[in-house]
Amino acid sequence: MIIKRLLVLKIIVPVATVGYTVLLATVCLITLNDLPDVGVSFGDKIFHFLAYGLLTMLWFATFFFNFNFKEKQAIWYALILAVSFGILIEVLQDTMTVSRALDVYDMVANTIGALLASLLLMVKNKILR
Repeated sequence: MIIKRLLVLKIIVPVATVGYTVLLATVCLITLNDLPDVGVSFGDKIFHFLAYGLLTMLWFATFFFNFNFKEKQAIWYALILAVSFGILIEVLQDTMTVSRALDVYDMVANTIGALLASLLLMVKNKILR
């Protein structure tokens, strides 16, 4: 049982993390036409918030379980990576695509999602004392 769990943590988590990161970059940089309207006025910002919260948690797990960072260090690295990645993607949307543009509010949503995920990880791991 322990060996299976270690296999998941050591192999599947980093593969899922890198795969999710590549998928997120791809979705953010391709032209998206005819998307259905979800009926929520800030649906795009909610997506950014959730996507970057998940990105932060996945990178935390990778740093913690695969690189053996301490919890607090893994959280900080994951937060910095997610926020930097979000800014980089927005800049690339503005400079490398024709159909996408830099959106400061997307950066804000990305950052808030990453910050909230980091805060949840800190509370869960009792780092805030």
